[in-house]
Amino acid sequence: MSRDPFYLDRGGGRYVATISTRGPWSPVHQHGGPVLALLGQCIEAAAGDECTVARIVAELLRPVPIAELDASVSVERDGRTARTFTAALHADGKLVARARGLALGHAALEVARGEPTPFPAPEDCSALVLPIFLEPVGYHTAMELRVAAGEYGSGHLAAWMRSRVALIDERPLSALGRVLVAADSGNGLSARLDAREFTYPNPEVAVFLQRYPRQEWVLVDARTSLEPTGVGLAEARYWDADGVIGVGAQPLVVRAR
Repeated sequence: MSRDPFYLDRGGGRYVATISTRGPWSPVHQHGGPVLALLGQCIEAAAGDECTVARIVAELLRPVPIAELDASVSVERDGRTARTFTAALHADGKLVARARGLALGHAALEVARGEPTPFPAPEDCSALVLPIFLEPVGYHTAMELRVAAGEYGSGHLAAWMRSRVALIDERPLSALGRVLVAADSGNGLSARLDAREFTYPNPEVAVFLQRYPRQEWVLVDARTSLEPTGVGLAEARYWDADGVIGVGAQPLVVRAR
């Protein structure tokens, strides 16, 4: 089991992906979770601390190789209460992924917190290793999962998730990163098809947040629906122990192997 961080920092916005990023569809391509977390960190750093990155829509434009990536971020809109950023990742000079993020400024507000999550705590849940991964080491071994509700293969599963490894070198994931590294797993958790016979990657993922998680564990409550056209949708709600964090969606391209 790899304990390598997802990425190694080479300076100047360059990051080298490790085997911990390996995804389920190819032994040489990354899972979307670390990619989304890396893009989110770029946006988060540009946005600053006095805001919440409330929306990230990421496009996985082509399979992201387990290789060196060049990261960049730019400001699209610089308003007083809402700011928009675009982060991009290039591999060997080719654009492989990008994300647009909306950051909303903070203001003091007297409002009651919502109800705590209705799911059992992680320590009361059974462990899960997603069987869609075909290699022994990768994202699935870099993450720890515990089933809180549902059944694998049924189209609905809720699981607590946390990373066993750092995002970059020895730097741990930020609170935003803890959500994003798990958010691209909705289709894997709520799978309805055998990954040995079908693939169902998502070319995009959208995440909307009302706040960041306050604890290490993030729960992804995911459901997948499929159409005979080969198009599907994985929807998810994200929770921590204090209540709901946000929602997300992944459009799926479903094909026989």
